[in-house]
Amino acid sequence: MSTYRDLLRWGRMELNRAHIPDGDLDAWYLMEYVFEMDRAHYFLRESEEAGSQEEEYRRLISLRCGRIPLQHLTHQAWFMGLEFYVDGRVLVPRQDTEILVEEAVRRLEDGQRLLDMCTGSGCILLSILSQKPCCNGTGVDLSADALEVARLNGRRLNITADFRQSDLFTDIGGRYEMIVSNPPYIPTGVIPTLEEEVRSYDPNLALDGGEDGLSFYRRIVEQASTRLEDGGWLLFEIGHDQGRCVRDMMENAGYGELQVVKDLAGRDRVVLGRRMYRRNRDV
Repeated sequence: MSTYRDLLRWGRMELNRAHIPDGDLDAWYLMEYVFEMDRAHYFLRESEEAGSQEEEYRRLISLRCGRIPLQHLTHQAWFMGLEFYVDGRVLVPRQDTEILVEEAVRRLEDGQRLLDMCTGSGCILLSILSQKPCCNGTGVDLSADALEVARLNGRRLNITADFRQSDLFTDIGGRYEMIVSNPPYIPTGVIPTLEEEVRSYDPNLALDGGEDGLSFYRRIVEQASTRLEDGGWLLFEIGHDQGRCVRDMMENAGYGELQVVKDLAGRDRVVLGRRMYRRNRDV
């Protein structure tokens, strides 16, 4: 039986040998998860025998060596300071997406209605509502499996939201003061080139944005006016090279106050705009 120190050393060695990015960190995160210990407790006990959970740790290390995402092994993903449940039915939340949440929170007013299109795990909608609890939120996804995860996250976080299955706006009624979306935006031909953790374990339905990656932006921009109030905001997460195209798309559809917001790495990450007031609004 191994000590905690020896077991962690073995985990790091195995992950690095398998060329896992950040293998040292993943070895630690799996130890923290399996043995429910923080770093302080580890250093107090590192010379002790790991005990009966050693086999489980070795099993998870082996699975991670097979490129199964860490978050799928622990079913934990942190986003906007909240812990979300994730598995193979949804995309793992990415830190870059927090830019979309921050921009939405700045513009959403208490009591307003928010629609999250392509909600997936619900991380965007639930994170916004955690900061705007007086607002009403609806999350939409085509995938019934994804919606099960989103509803579970709502219950776990004790945040009230309405999750509905629909092909974009097809089965959605009412009007909203804000629509946010992180739609599929990877060009179909690029998906086979993505890292294995993404192409093999993220759901293809949440990745594939059509031939040029812009299919969902076109559809949402075209249809959003039927559900967005005059003066309401439409906000998208985008791929790093899609800012100009999505901005032009929204401008051609009559949106104003358009902005392309960069992420912390200086790459285009969010496009947002406001539906201009009209005398005769769509019905």
